Amino acid sequence: MSKLAILFSGVLGLLLVASLIGLLLARRGATPTIDNLNARIRAWWVMIAIFGISVAIGPGATMVLFTLISFYTLREFISLTPTRPADNLPLVAAFYLFLPGRYWLIWTEWYGLMSILIPAYGFVLLPCLTAARGDVDDFLLRVARTQWGLMLTVYCISHAPALLTLDIADYRHEAYLLLFFLLTVSQFSDVAQYVVGKLFGRRRMAPVVSPSKTWEGLLGGGATAMALGAGLWWITPFSPLVAAAMALLIVVMGFFGGIVLSAVKRSMGGKDWGSIVQGHGGVLDRMDSVAFSAPIFFHITRFFYTA
Repeated sequence: MSKLAILFSGVLGLLLVASLIGLLLARRGATPTIDNLNARIRAWWVMIAIFGISVAIGPGATMVLFTLISFYTLREFISLTPTRPADNLPLVAAFYLFLPGRYWLIWTEWYGLMSILIPAYGFVLLPCLTAARGDVDDFLLRVARTQWGLMLTVYCISHAPALLTLDIADYRHEAYLLLFFLLTVSQFSDVAQYVVGKLFGRRRMAPVVSPSKTWEGLLGGGATAMALGAGLWWITPFSPLVAAAMALLIVVMGFFGGIVLSAVKRSMGGKDWGSIVQGHGGVLDRMDSVAFSAPIFFHITRFFYTA
């Protein structure tokens, strides 16, 4: 049995146990917390199934999956932030030029242009398109929202599937395992922080920005995710100690991703980025930790582990 098959079997086993626990808790008496927990578990079944199917089909399907993820997260971001008619052309460029262009460059492994397409060309082109329409009301804020949304949902998130292109000695055909490591640690950290915070959380970290986040949840859930990352060292090119350090990095950056995007939502008067994922809100609510952790994880791995 391949390593990926073993890992997916373990994940499915954990989901099955979680589903049984959720069912028993619901029978003892439904509460909003239990209902939310079961909705999250059902959503996880769907998300794991979609990711598993993309992995089974191959790298092309995984690239398409993340292209769609970037599309939906950018759509959620733009939907929650105010725009004007003069922003339509820059948004068309963001959705239909820079988004597919970024993923095409990843697929073709054109690392040089991939790295600068959005930070350089997108940075200068989008405000030019906005200025050409002659609408100067809140110009800086409007341009910044479009650029920041593109960086966050396309540039940052796309570093996750870009892991499949890394040329690591004796590891190229196992690159899916690096993607699995990133997604598993980041998402498990979110879940662990949520559960530990619900059970033991007393001291809120940022009650205005994210009322549900507590110090107990961060430390307990983060430590659990770090231990998981150390235990998964055998699927990575890392030693157990380095795997633990990488997991800690993913946990910390994922935490800040959640805090920062919660601040953005609050500033726009929203609670969730959307409602497409039952129990989780929008797609961006699920990908906020990946958006902040994926670029750092990708570049550190590339710098130290590729030729």
